[in-house]
Amino acid sequence: MAARKTTSRNLREACIEEALGIIETSGVEQLSLRQVARRLNVSHQAPYKHFASRDHILAEIVARAYASFAAYLESRPRTGEPHEDLAAMGRAYFSYAASHPLQYRLMFGTPLPDPRRHPEMMRQARHAFSLLRDGIARLPERGGQDGPNRQVDLDALFIWSTIHGLASILQSDALGTLGLSETALQQAPGHALERLSRAMGPA
Repeated sequence: MAARKTTSRNLREACIEEALGIIETSGVEQLSLRQVARRLNVSHQAPYKHFASRDHILAEIVARAYASFAAYLESRPRTGEPHEDLAAMGRAYFSYAASHPLQYRLMFGTPLPDPRRHPEMMRQARHAFSLLRDGIARLPERGGQDGPNRQVDLDALFIWSTIHGLASILQSDALGTLGLSETALQQAPGHALERLSRAMGPA
């Protein structure tokens, strides 16, 4: 991408945009504030006015990805029926993973900056997970109650690992080695959600 001039007023957002571009084209390993500055045609010190280190700009990008992901899940249609609403969340998860592959990889396939030093990133990540947890807690079979619940936590991990695993596989190059039909690939998310729905039914 050709370097371009920017102003101090929009430098912070420009840095984030360029950092995303570096990650998308070269991988997160190549991200540095010096490279961001070079692409923006500003001094090497300019990005440090807004980000203390490379990890700080990465944490901001990941926090925004989690916020976008959570907003996408929350925007799903709701029926008021807990099982159907949970299934709709699952469909939204698959849809987000397919339509935002870069953000999805950043959230779930990239070593994250130290969580202790980037609380906003962790707050956004936990908020996204809480949407799933709250949806499970509303199921009649789970008592429909909020608050700490070990079974709800275990169920949330079970559902997330299943959906995340399939969503990641559907983006993997290895999928092409299996010789599966397009019909099977298109039906896979719905099939997984149907199986999960059965698993989450009355014990």
